[in-house]
Amino acid sequence: MKTVKRFVPVARAGDVPPGEARVFAVEGLSLALANVEGKIYAIDNVCTHDDGPLGEGKLQGSAIECPRHGARFDVRTGAVLRMPAAFPVRTYPARIDNGEILVEIET
Repeated sequence: MKTVKRFVPVARAGDVPPGEARVFAVEGLSLALANVEGKIYAIDNVCTHDDGPLGEGKLQGSAIECPRHGARFDVRTGAVLRMPAAFPVRTYPARIDNGEILVEIET
């Protein structure tokens, strides 16, 4: 079966204030959306170290810290910035269109 990528609405632009991260569910996914200087980034809401809720962590610049054990990830790339995580977190293309945050997912 062929995979199809498409942008789906997840939230309103005002739902994720600058410097903050919020969690949203869309089509079976739990995503953390982060607003870094007005640009929205989307990542899986699951720490690769122990499945912690990344979207509940603190966002500092483009780095989000897992509230469980302090692993850090770059929300722009998913790269690990600090242990104990060893694997990057999945990222999703995101954009703001007409006041809505759209995230590209595969179905």
